[in-house]
Amino acid sequence: MKTQVGVDLLDALPHLLVDFRQMKAFVEEPLVMARAEGVRYWDVNGKEYLDGISGIFVANLGHGHPRIIEAVKRQLDTLTFAPPMHGTSAPALELVRLLGEITPGDLKTIKLLSGGSEAIEAALKFTLQYHRQTGHPRKHKFISRYRGYHGATLGALGATGLAARRGLYEPLLANFIRVHPPHCYRCPFEKEYPSCDVFCARTVEDTIKMEGADTVAAIIVEPITNTGGIITPPGPYLPELRAICDRHNVLLIFDEIITGFGRTGEMFAAQTFKTVPDILCVGKGMGGGYGPLSAMIASDRLAKAFWGEPEEGIEFSHGHTFGGNPLSCAAGIAAITELVECKVPARARETGEYLAQRLEGLRKFGIVGEVRGKGMLRGVEITRPLGRQIGKRALELGLIVRSDPDWFALAPALIIGREDLDRMLEILEQAIAEVVRAS
Repeated sequence: MKTQVGVDLLDALPHLLVDFRQMKAFVEEPLVMARAEGVRYWDVNGKEYLDGISGIFVANLGHGHPRIIEAVKRQLDTLTFAPPMHGTSAPALELVRLLGEITPGDLKTIKLLSGGSEAIEAALKFTLQYHRQTGHPRKHKFISRYRGYHGATLGALGATGLAARRGLYEPLLANFIRVHPPHCYRCPFEKEYPSCDVFCARTVEDTIKMEGADTVAAIIVEPITNTGGIITPPGPYLPELRAICDRHNVLLIFDEIITGFGRTGEMFAAQTFKTVPDILCVGKGMGGGYGPLSAMIASDRLAKAFWGEPEEGIEFSHGHTFGGNPLSCAAGIAAITELVECKVPARARETGEYLAQRLEGLRKFGIVGEVRGKGMLRGVEITRPLGRQIGKRALELGLIVRSDPDWFALAPALIIGREDLDRMLEILEQAIAEVVRAS
């Protein structure tokens, strides 16, 4: 394998660890990208790929966006790193101001970070410290959901509800309790919506009571669960969780690292589902893929517990070296400004409806159980475990999708044109047809 400058890459491949990949197999069939533009990648051999999942739910505005690139270039000329233990920077403050204008409710207190797992860790620590400082030191347990994924670091992994991701590292922190997700297609309680009266949400309240409400600190959920298969809750589910939390002084944490910044057709899924959490964790599309950027955004009501006189020593005892990095903040400011000024979430909502209709057309292959999702985050549950084969064949044909045995998903850039979206669906249809025929 040769790059344009003639450097041999093959010798380096066995020394690399690619995310969640078996490296012996990867080295035999490596994928090494060379460049990207819009909704396309090209590998080092010149092969073109349509990016059906925005890198990994990151490139909401596509690759090579001129506005964001110019913003980062300008920042390079002035300040690339600020001393995080001594102060901040103008781009960080501008980003905080901008975020405060688009977040719902009183979610205005912001801890800038550099990755999704960092945002989750910050939220967990913030929650524990908040309860201790407000007279509830026994509140230490977190309720999360089976099938959910919250990150690769140990705290975030503890909240994760996938045994395949957790198993190698157990025992983890002992203060996580898991409940079943609102998976209406494969309901673990064998009920049907709406006659179930959102039973899965009511079991959460039962769990709080059985654990002891005075010991439960927070519920952490993805509004739409990605790794479980784009599991999309029925309308009353998240409002019911909000009401349960209010009754028991339990914080509600939304992991919107994937669903934030226009992905669901609103700026945040909290707005899509008309539910304001106490803490919002965001990342990925926040910087659009142009700089490592994430944030934990807390209610101003909670933030009051972290203010005090200097001699009291009250502070949020948490930090990361590259949190609020000026280059990343410049990218985030440009990306969010573009989302707002060009009304990109509304465009994603409209295009997402078209995408859902086209995915419904896949039922002709006889393996589609359910099409679900919101905006430009759409998943297809299948009735035969062919998802991985479909994903692999799509990649061979030049389309990158997210796939597991029982489902696959499309989440292209929010600004994708109809022609490129149609081409993605043509490739997907070909991949499904070939896999079904071969099976």
